[in-house]
Amino acid sequence: MTTAAAQPPRDRALGRGISTLIPQAATATPAEQAAAVLTAMQSVPVRVGVLQAAVVLLEERVRATSAEAERAAAATTVAMLRTAISQAR
Repeated sequence: MTTAAAQPPRDRALGRGISTLIPQAATATPAEQAAAVLTAMQSVPVRVGVLQAAVVLLEERVRATSAEAERAAAATTVAMLRTAISQAR
C-alpha cells in the first residue's frame, strides 16, 4: 500500500508581508497597486512565459486606453517586463 507524501506547511507569512506593501486604501489607483506589487516582487522568480503574456496584454492596454496615466504606467511596466525577459535569457 502506498500513501501520499505529507505536504510541507505553506508559508503564509510571506503572502501577508507582500499584501501589507500594496496600498489597500480606496484612494489607491490600480496603477499604484500594480507599482507596489512590482516593487515587492522584484526578487521573486517568475516563468518567462508569464512575463511574455503580461507584455502582450499590457501592450494592448497601451493602445486601447485614452487615460494618459494608465498608458504611461502600462508602457513603463512593459519596459520593465521586457528587461526582465532579456535578463532571463
